[in-house]
Amino acid sequence: MQVRVLTWNIHKGVGGVDRRYRLDRTVALIRHHTPDIALLQEVAEGWPGARFEHQLGELQAELGYPHAAFGDEHRFVQGGYGNAILSRFPLHDAHRIDLTIGWRKRRGALQARAILRDGGHQRTLVVHNLHLGLAGSERALQLSRFLQHEAERPLHGDTPSIIGGDFNDLWGTLGKRFLEPAGYRRAVATTNTFPAAVPLRPLDGLFFRGHAVLKHGHVGRGELARAASDHLPLIADFDIALGGD
Repeated sequence: MQVRVLTWNIHKGVGGVDRRYRLDRTVALIRHHTPDIALLQEVAEGWPGARFEHQLGELQAELGYPHAAFGDEHRFVQGGYGNAILSRFPLHDAHRIDLTIGWRKRRGALQARAILRDGGHQRTLVVHNLHLGLAGSERALQLSRFLQHEAERPLHGDTPSIIGGDFNDLWGTLGKRFLEPAGYRRAVATTNTFPAAVPLRPLDGLFFRGHAVLKHGHVGRGELARAASDHLPLIADFDIALGGD
């Protein structure tokens, strides 16, 4: 089965250049790339700057995804935002992994098991949606904690696993330092994704391991991508054989 995964920091629907709130651009970009699973960061709910909308529900309704999960991260005086997963496949065991370090800003990862089914066969695909901190030492501790958490919840060696998110990876080194030693590979080559209008830093990443074959991975570009957020999206297509679970 071919599965397309998108990861994108949507910046609460606020354009990175014009600073205008327009969730319709977020909808249009996701619709353009037609992902089966979308890993989204900075999805707002009840925040005045986003017209008090609960964006996950809005996106799910506009785009027709039957399954969704949300991990609350940061709260303002009114409303807040978090990580979200939209999926065409059923999601099970969705939960938040706390990655907050000491007094720093609340951070976490949203993990879920997507159940892929076709012709009487099925396979579990584990997906993780991360938003890491701004300091280098913080990110190192967060990824170490995340990988330790994964080690304590062992998966079958064949089970495909995907990690996507805003790693705030200024130098593009976190994959090589932390994820590759844990068996993950990059689905999209290290590419500058921030700021979207004139990308200078490779903040975002998409990684995979297990029985998944990468067919193609790329960064989303174009006028809409530059306007809709301050981050560019990453998109990858995988072939995942069913019948392994």
